Amino acid sequence: MLKTLNFYVAKSFLYTFVMAMGVLTFGMTGARLVKVFEYISNGVDIGTAMKFMLYVLPIAMAFTIPWAALVSIMLVFGRLSADNEITAMRACGVSILQIVAPIILLAFSLTCCCLWLELDVGPRYLGKAQEVVKSVAVDHPLALFEPGIPIEFNGLNMYIDQKNAETGELRGIQVYRLNKNNSRIEQDVTASAGKIVVDKEAQVMHIILHDATIIAYENSADTHPRRSFSKEMSFSIEYGKQFNSKRISLRDKHLGYKGLYGRLIIERERNDQERITEIETELNQRVALALAPMAFLLLGLPMAIRTSRRETSIGLFLSVLLAGLYFGAVLVSDSLSSFAKAFPQYIVWIPPALYQIFGAIYIMKIARS
Repeated sequence: MLKTLNFYVAKSFLYTFVMAMGVLTFGMTGARLVKVFEYISNGVDIGTAMKFMLYVLPIAMAFTIPWAALVSIMLVFGRLSADNEITAMRACGVSILQIVAPIILLAFSLTCCCLWLELDVGPRYLGKAQEVVKSVAVDHPLALFEPGIPIEFNGLNMYIDQKNAETGELRGIQVYRLNKNNSRIEQDVTASAGKIVVDKEAQVMHIILHDATIIAYENSADTHPRRSFSKEMSFSIEYGKQFNSKRISLRDKHLGYKGLYGRLIIERERNDQERITEIETELNQRVALALAPMAFLLLGLPMAIRTSRRETSIGLFLSVLLAGLYFGAVLVSDSLSSFAKAFPQYIVWIPPALYQIFGAIYIMKIARS
């Protein structure tokens, strides 16, 4: 009988988990999908666009796997409790720990998977996704211009209202030229229409503006700037130089755990306390996030049993609340990573510890009742 019950509980959990996983992964990668479609519409081949999507998928799954597990726990055990199935099982001599045994094994397996994604696969492929974006910028510079979103090139900030990807024609253009310190606007140019001509061999964009109004400021306190009008004006941007001159070294978030640990050893030899704290915080964050399935199991399971609600909305609300608090609290340490005296590498463990301690106590109370 016990095997039948365990199979029944595990099957219900896995079915709900797969459904939740699909929905949550689609939701988290929705913005990336929009980016992929924009690349394709701008002439980027579908293979490159889909490669970008595949590269960001592992890091998204590192978040959606524990979240989907929490949703499954809340919905499945909330329904079992509401239907008095858990009461019936316990009346037959089956303890609460025997009922959840297969879920514990599944949660442990999901935790191992999340560790693999967080520590190794996810960061490396996220770095590859950035390389894809860089290659798109060099091979298809027009894809960088998105209506309604400012873009910066070597002191120039551009904003457009409309774009024709095939002809390079633009509408509603505004260009800000900043001073050398990027502290104030030196020139503000607006044009009703324009065109971008790309020289791919030289990796230069020639931007031609029609009916341009030019406002030049002498200083930040200039209340009477010079105004002029030009039927046609043009300027060039060496976009290849900007992207090819980016630093070669990878960011911490794009390194696997081996590379990150190696960087930590080097920084310890240099005794750079700020960098040591940043790297230790990054490593601890990844492990803490990967342990989310076990933390969600320990706290979500007794909450689902106690609430005893069949309504999906209640389970989903609690899932969003618990996951949001956990992920948000762990990721807050990012903002403290530059402050060694705040010990962000240890603060990151507060949410996992609280979830698991209170969850374990809560489960033991239910088991004894």
